Amino acid sequence: MEKHDVVERLISGMTLGEKIGQLNLLPAGEGLVTGAAQPTSLSKRLDAGQVGAIFGTKSLATARAMQERALAGSRLGIPLFFAEDVIHGHRTVFPLNIALACSWDMQLIEDTAAFAAAEASAEGLHQVYAPMIDISRDPRWGRVAEGPGEDPLLASRIAAAATRGFQGAGLGSPGRVLACLKHFVGYGAPQSGRDYDNTSLAWEDLLETYLPPFVAGTKAGAASVMVAFNAVNKVPMHAHHQLVEGWLRGRHGFDGLVISDYTGVQELVAHGLGSAAISVARAIHAGIDMDMVGEDYLRELPTLVRDGLHAPEAGVSLGPDRMMDLVDKACRRVLTCKARLGLLDDPFRGMHATQKPPSRMEGRKLAREAAARSAVLLKNEGLLPLSRDATVALIGPFSADRANMLGTWAVSGRAEDVMPLHEAVAALTGRPAAVAWGANIVEEGWLEQRLNVHGVTVTRNPRDEAELLAEAVATARSADVIIAAVGEAKEHAGESSSRLAPDLPAPQRRLIAALAGTGKPLLVVVFAGRPLALGDVAKHANGLLYAWHGGVAGPEGVADLIFGAADPTGRLAVSLPAHAGETPLTYACDPTGRPFPGRFAKFRTGWLDLPDDAPQFPFGFGLGYGQVRYAAPRLSLDEARADQTIELCVTVENTGSRKAIETVQLYASDPVARVTRPGRKLIDFAQVALGPGESREVRFQISADQFRYPIAPSLELAEWVRDPGMIELHVGANSRDTQMAELKWLN
Repeated sequence: MEKHDVVERLISGMTLGEKIGQLNLLPAGEGLVTGAAQPTSLSKRLDAGQVGAIFGTKSLATARAMQERALAGSRLGIPLFFAEDVIHGHRTVFPLNIALACSWDMQLIEDTAAFAAAEASAEGLHQVYAPMIDISRDPRWGRVAEGPGEDPLLASRIAAAATRGFQGAGLGSPGRVLACLKHFVGYGAPQSGRDYDNTSLAWEDLLETYLPPFVAGTKAGAASVMVAFNAVNKVPMHAHHQLVEGWLRGRHGFDGLVISDYTGVQELVAHGLGSAAISVARAIHAGIDMDMVGEDYLRELPTLVRDGLHAPEAGVSLGPDRMMDLVDKACRRVLTCKARLGLLDDPFRGMHATQKPPSRMEGRKLAREAAARSAVLLKNEGLLPLSRDATVALIGPFSADRANMLGTWAVSGRAEDVMPLHEAVAALTGRPAAVAWGANIVEEGWLEQRLNVHGVTVTRNPRDEAELLAEAVATARSADVIIAAVGEAKEHAGESSSRLAPDLPAPQRRLIAALAGTGKPLLVVVFAGRPLALGDVAKHANGLLYAWHGGVAGPEGVADLIFGAADPTGRLAVSLPAHAGETPLTYACDPTGRPFPGRFAKFRTGWLDLPDDAPQFPFGFGLGYGQVRYAAPRLSLDEARADQTIELCVTVENTGSRKAIETVQLYASDPVARVTRPGRKLIDFAQVALGPGESREVRFQISADQFRYPIAPSLELAEWVRDPGMIELHVGANSRDTQMAELKWLN
């Protein structure tokens, strides 16, 4: 029987209660029993057939037991599906998503997603709440750690690559899982960078910047979407019919599953939309198929279907027939998802003894490669790579850390699996480093109770800071090279971890200044979950490596880079602010009538208190050990019609003595348009491997469609337009350091 027929047969035989039960998404919580075999609320729900899916199971045995319980409680034998937060790896934790984005390597991103899918599937999971594809341009927002950075083109390619990795050839493929694009939409642009806060955007910005990754992910086959906590342009996303039903499903034809975030439907009341009944009616009318945790659908939908809802004060009028139709549509989408996963044919798909997890050894090898590919070398005054014979002083709060290396949202990772940096250095060089902690990770009294560094909870160190600094300086003087391992704890980034001042803690800045005062060569390695303002740190350091939170093998990947076992290839996926107050920040900002000249000038855009020589690390920036030179770009035509494809060629040459992987980036400017356009916008990129002395020609195909932009008085009236005239093309190693060619479109 065809999947569609199976679903329709089930729908036709289900009671209203059974249909609503399929829309209920609950956490595993305490499982089936607590204490002396007392039934839990979850087990009662399973016995009553009132659960459609469960998230948060921690073992195959648990998932199988819950599936058996659900099948026994379902009159029609409808199975559950199981989900989990597999954000940047499962048991094998890969670098943070923002770090992986800095690799600009789509095959690597696809491979890490595929490995995570294999591990998750082997534990009975069918869906992962990933990839997270929220564009963010505000370092204050903690969840930038989970996302793809600031650029819509890079984020769109990441969305497609991660979806391919998770889902493979299609839903139901062995060892693969259902991808869930999140958080739809605008979640990464909250007011003041405060998590969960609301977003006000021009429709043009929404269409051109924040929605494209979701278009790319759905085109790649992603079969589920999670909506965001925030309101967009005054309407909470869990009730945003215009964006979910109108844009996602209507205009873009998405036919998959849309789920709420944790208690997201319940939170519509606090958003000010009215009672629980009104909130449920608006959510299901908006197209939210499954209600996570809150169980408001379970409580409110029976009455809503019986009586309908007429609430003119909330702008809601839905009769009983319409409410029944909405329940049927949501239930049909849940069942269709289960059919596509193969669960209606085999409720225990992925739970059989024949399915084995992938090799942990292979996973660690991939994680180590990913960590090295994700780290970004920002400065190197001839310091790196270090000789393995060098005597090293390894100083700072992350010198022997394990737990923080995993980063935020590593729900199934284990800190004991991490080899800390001092051990990784010793394993690679055969020489143990001299280690000193130097200074606390945080200032006194600031989140100390939440942090964990090198295996113990951080509280105020009973030793005086001057004593700690003296110990660090003494250790540093005895070495050939100093490596300062600094950054932020994993709890400083992630959900509900917004920061007013995204910079290095003051004790760490003082530590680096003291180490620089020794006159010894100084390498600073930053472990973080967001783009931090580094201030004078960049001036003090002879080498600067932004390593992010690199996952289970992060320190090993860093050691590989420091000692030349791997070459740095990472490029920033997000701009690093020069000052903590320089937020929001993007390379793709719109020009003003009084442009910023690069220094403070009266009556011009700029900051009184930002020094003119403040270090800037723009989007796309990153150094390697090879030396790459760009020839002037060449166009196949200087003028073209709209139906023609133009080729831009640029020759890149590695003039150094080491191999290089160069990320060649192509940007465009539209200097004359109907509305103000970004000063630069990424339109393509390509990675090319170059041996010492090797040169290669990189070719980009350019079409008129790449220069379309929206004019949108409203979402429904949005029109994509393109103007004839001159386009400036900028090609180079990052968004700042480029060469230009001009192309004229004739029509």
